Amino acid sequence: MSMTFYWYPKCGTCRNAKKWLEANDIDFEAVHIVEDTPSKDKILQLIEKSGLEPKKFFNMSGKKYRELNMKEKIKDASVEEMAEYLASDGMLIKRPIAAMGDKITVGFKEDEYESTWN
Repeated sequence: MSMTFYWYPKCGTCRNAKKWLEANDIDFEAVHIVEDTPSKDKILQLIEKSGLEPKKFFNMSGKKYRELNMKEKIKDASVEEMAEYLASDGMLIKRPIAAMGDKITVGFKEDEYESTWN
């Protein structure tokens, strides 16, 4: 089974994660998170499988997040509403997201990749 790797090529963190995957011979399919933003249903699946709180899927340091005042919008939003927001704009999604089977990581921390993907 191959990993799905949602990334934004201009993002340095994403490039570092991609290099790590390549260096560790992990087979993955790269998906441009802005050009091919995951659907609401796909995001709901990712949230559910990850076990993380839905807010962890937002790129809270991103310009779009601030411009759209997402901090206020997601404060009392349901999981469904949050997934809708995320599916509306790939720049709102924290990246990269690596997904294979029931394993999912959001963002890139080398030690987390070591323990999850090696």
